[in-house]
Amino acid sequence: MNKPAMPNSFRTGPDEQGMFGIFGGRFVAETLMPLILDLEEQWNKAKTDPEFKAELQNLSTHYAGRPSKLYFAEGLTKHLREVSSAKGLGGGAKVYFKREDLNHTGSHKINNCLGQILLAKRMGKKRIIAETGAGQHGVAAATVAARFGYPCVVYMGATDVARQSPNVFRMKLLGAEVRPVTAGHGTLKDAMNEALRDWVTNVEDTYYLIGTAAGPHPYPELVRDFQSVIGTEARAQMLEQEGRLPDVIIAAVGGGSNAIGLFHPFLDDSQVRIIGIEAGGRGLDGVEHCASMNAGKPGVLHGNRTYLLQNADGQILDGHSISAGLDYPGVGPEHSWLRDSGRVEYVPILDDEALEAFQLTTRVEGIIPALESAHAIAHAMKIAPSMDKDQIVIVNLSGRGDKDVHTVAKMLGMEI
Repeated sequence: MNKPAMPNSFRTGPDEQGMFGIFGGRFVAETLMPLILDLEEQWNKAKTDPEFKAELQNLSTHYAGRPSKLYFAEGLTKHLREVSSAKGLGGGAKVYFKREDLNHTGSHKINNCLGQILLAKRMGKKRIIAETGAGQHGVAAATVAARFGYPCVVYMGATDVARQSPNVFRMKLLGAEVRPVTAGHGTLKDAMNEALRDWVTNVEDTYYLIGTAAGPHPYPELVRDFQSVIGTEARAQMLEQEGRLPDVIIAAVGGGSNAIGLFHPFLDDSQVRIIGIEAGGRGLDGVEHCASMNAGKPGVLHGNRTYLLQNADGQILDGHSISAGLDYPGVGPEHSWLRDSGRVEYVPILDDEALEAFQLTTRVEGIIPALESAHAIAHAMKIAPSMDKDQIVIVNLSGRGDKDVHTVAKMLGMEI
């Protein structure tokens, strides 16, 4: 069987039907189709509208605090070089962090929320709904809703409400209503199910502010484009600081917004190795993981075709991750396409490995990373010692770990 021809550019995006090869599309109820088509029309106008771009740029700079910093992680680099020396490898790459944790609200999520709230305003919507896992997207959605005076409802799995209580309180302070979802395992998949039900019921006045690069077209494309500011900045900052592009870029992948945001501007730089990190949970032998691209198969969920965790009958599995933001049984369709094309590698990291990276980064850098980001750092810890000293790795530090201290304390048998 002949392999499909490689595209001239990995950055061309989806076709008119929202397909990245065999992935993507818009598998939605007929009730939602007019709204989806309206959103696509408004998005196509907005992305070429100088006024829209100027307003987003102004908010990104003066409200969100962009550009975020590209930071040489000197302490982690030194530690990994010592590991390299102890193993007789004699190397150890330089590790940089793209500091999305420094954004307003503490993660990359604000990038997308600012763009989408401006779309909601253009479309004349009166109410915002969102789903959230780790709570960071919920906080960012509640933040922009407060900033623009919209009522906001955030759907959050009951399991995640319990393990992310600080973010729940932040959302409530911002004026949002947080609706716990008890169906299934009470995680991100279940929250997204409920948000979609709300949307179908309230199509006329409600804007669904999706947080990840998944869902029906045009969401995967527009979320990617709003998040691509991460990679665009990182690319320019690396050229300024080191005079060349990095050798490797790494980001954690749940639904995949922070990762596609970093990856997209580098996709046509063939010399840059790109690695996405999935939640390996307690191992891929059972079902307690969320590594859909390593242990799943294609199917349809939440309006798009993508790699999913499912049983032999096609029923979606719940999966598991120590990280609420990676606790999703699927992935954005562009990631599925990049996996099958071979341009991006997708690797699982276990809970224990992420926990070790969380603690090490905190100790040697004075930075508490989100557990999602800790998965990406864990893989950098694996590969950097065997790389040469003049090589460079960028890890996307997608969020700060304040929200995760209760989870980590519990895992370590400690009380706060």
